[in-house]
Amino acid sequence: MEISDKLLCLFNADVEAEADRFVVEVPRREVDTGAVEADDTYRVALIRTGDEEDTEVETDTEPSTAPDEPQPPVERGEIRYVEVEDLGKQGDGIARVERGYVIIVPGAEVGERVKVEITEVKSNFAVGEILE
Repeated sequence: MEISDKLLCLFNADVEAEADRFVVEVPRREVDTGAVEADDTYRVALIRTGDEEDTEVETDTEPSTAPDEPQPPVERGEIRYVEVEDLGKQGDGIARVERGYVIIVPGAEVGERVKVEITEVKSNFAVGEILE
């Protein structure tokens, strides 16, 4: 599945029924960190967990030139907000983005949400330098 470069944030949420509508709550941290702004309009994609192989997502990106090998979902110089989920063997922060792709964030602590600039991209991981 290709993910649009326009993706601002990614999180899990439940769809809740309220009277005549359904609601998906956006975590406060997405607004607090500036990933989204309150009272703005956004395009939302819903992907059922555990059933991603049968799900089609419309994106604004063109297909990769090598469809057999997934391309890294980040590029060198790209700015991203990431949440550090774990620490690596050498004490660097580990964040995961689309498809579980790993971004190593030196100097970050577990649970931190940081703004990083991608400084190095490999096929199975990237390195991000903390900006904020």
